[in-house]
Amino acid sequence: MATNGGEPALVIDFDDTRLLAPLFGEHDRHLARIEQRLGLSLVPRGNRVAILGDAHSAHVARAALEDLYQRLKGGLEVTVADVDGAVRMAEAQPVEAEATPSSADRPKPRRRRGGKSPESGQNAQRRTTGSEDTLIRTQKRLITPRSPNQAAYVNAMRHHDLVFGLGPAGTGKTYLAVAIAVSMLLEEQIERIILTRPAVEAGERLGFLPGALEEKVDPYMRPMYDALYDMMPGDRVLRRRDAGDIEVAPLAYMRGRTLSNACIILDEAQNTTTVQMKMFLTRMGENSRMVVTGDPSQVDLPAGTRSGLRDAMEILGGVDGIKMIEFGADDVVRHPMVATIVRAYARHGEQPAGGG
Repeated sequence: MATNGGEPALVIDFDDTRLLAPLFGEHDRHLARIEQRLGLSLVPRGNRVAILGDAHSAHVARAALEDLYQRLKGGLEVTVADVDGAVRMAEAQPVEAEATPSSADRPKPRRRRGGKSPESGQNAQRRTTGSEDTLIRTQKRLITPRSPNQAAYVNAMRHHDLVFGLGPAGTGKTYLAVAIAVSMLLEEQIERIILTRPAVEAGERLGFLPGALEEKVDPYMRPMYDALYDMMPGDRVLRRRDAGDIEVAPLAYMRGRTLSNACIILDEAQNTTTVQMKMFLTRMGENSRMVVTGDPSQVDLPAGTRSGLRDAMEILGGVDGIKMIEFGADDVVRHPMVATIVRAYARHGEQPAGGG
């Protein structure tokens, strides 16, 4: 990796050389990823990394590397997506003004403290990608937030009975909500998971699909099954579903029910009507949590029909006990091009169709 002339460097000393290979990545690809995102140079030398470039970017890179190092010390893996997440987390915290130390003066990497990240317009305590309070444990994997808003979202779902996750596709709204539900079920905090969507046809007509009603609906609910299969072995998902511990059904099936001891997730909520949204929210029973996810800019309802999600945002915003977390293009965790697409459509005043 090239150096940047005579610019001063931040130097990090790592005390456990066994962790350097997974930290740097194969052929130093994790370091190259940070270089690309922040426009600087990272030069590994033995158990040290010199960071060369703009002072602000250098401090962000240092915080990201320290975060990733702590993940590895805690037994977590580091992937390219985790590198991107660590950079997002580091960019969200204020950088303290400090002199650039020499390698002899640099302290060992440590978990950074302080700093703030956005939480639906308010400041929240800064967390790293491996912070214990944001880890989600499922049968197949440990799931960690990859942006400050994702960390705020996970925290909100753990501490509030009703949470709204609002924003564009690819920001992890549904995936993290299902992860929280699965972890609560495994920890026996709830007795069942209920996943639902409004059966609105987004350009496709379900009536012309072959098969009975269940066969027509299953492909439409597939994104929610995909999330479940990513967190639980397939045979256990099926056994739990057959036992009634996991239910995946259209929103119309919720009418007239009281949903107790459950985590209930309403996905694609922008396609509910105001009547449907009120019906859903009033299904909450004893010892239940609700998560409502959707993108207010992707409404597929007939022209002139008011979105129940937008209505709920106006009526319930600021109500005690209800948390609304808003995501943006910077929170997109799919292919980097997805964030570019989201921003491009936003500039033209519309969003592409697609799940979150």
